[in-house]
Amino acid sequence: MTTSATGAGETGVAGTTAARPARRPRRPGSDRLTGGAGLGLGVGVLWLSLIVVLPIAAIVAKSTGAGADGFWREVTTSEARSALFLSVGAALTATVVNAVVGTLVAWVLVRDRFWGKRLVEVLIDIPFALPTIVAGLVLISLYGSHSPLGVNLVGSRQGVLLALLFVTLPFVVRSVQPILMDLERDVEEAAASLGASGLTIFRRIVLPTIAPAVLAGSALAFARALGEYGSVVLISGNLSGRTEVSSVYILKRIEEGDQSAAAAVATLLLVVAIAVLFLLDTLQRLAARRG
Repeated sequence: MTTSATGAGETGVAGTTAARPARRPRRPGSDRLTGGAGLGLGVGVLWLSLIVVLPIAAIVAKSTGAGADGFWREVTTSEARSALFLSVGAALTATVVNAVVGTLVAWVLVRDRFWGKRLVEVLIDIPFALPTIVAGLVLISLYGSHSPLGVNLVGSRQGVLLALLFVTLPFVVRSVQPILMDLERDVEEAAASLGASGLTIFRRIVLPTIAPAVLAGSALAFARALGEYGSVVLISGNLSGRTEVSSVYILKRIEEGDQSAAAAVATLLLVVAIAVLFLLDTLQRLAARRG
């Protein structure tokens, strides 16, 4: 009876297996876009071309209309060089500072409980919602010639940096905060129970996890700071060769009818932005792999 039952079971399994159709292996090149996916891709490419690619191509073409010599001559004038160095240097400085401070603020908002926490959450998002020219007005009201603090930063490079720090802080905070909220505390507690210090836990466990988010927020902050206009146009004073940023320089050239000079500086800013964003994206991918 046992043998018979076993045989019947094997026959049933064999019959079931035989009844299932064999799956054909997928060919590597057999995957094709469906009609809906193809339509979506086409619309996306068309929209990207109209909104991003064509305007950028027009600016590059305008900047090189007089040839390479003309382009180089426009971007190497003393006023253009000063504006470019100030914009790039201030943007990089603001990005580095906010990468550290923004991570710290995100850590406090996620890991600590204190009175007024919701108010701080709202304040973090104010630079997102506030028009940049209003941000500049707020800054000169607090740090201008009639400052209640007795600090006058109008017409100084410190004022430019302060404006960029103000408008770029939320990018890092809002990029890091969700990662910290989803971070499991079990591994940290296990490391602490084994004698690891708080610094070691942060360096070996927390930092590798949040590093991609920090770099992503830094990339957004740098892109915003490099082309910022509204928040710096008032507090900078627009002193040629001293506190004039590239965005203000470009607008001045356009108002004077020198569009080739404006396009040349804009193209160089575009090259710098692409290079820095590519570097940060590469570091983000490496950090994600190691994490």
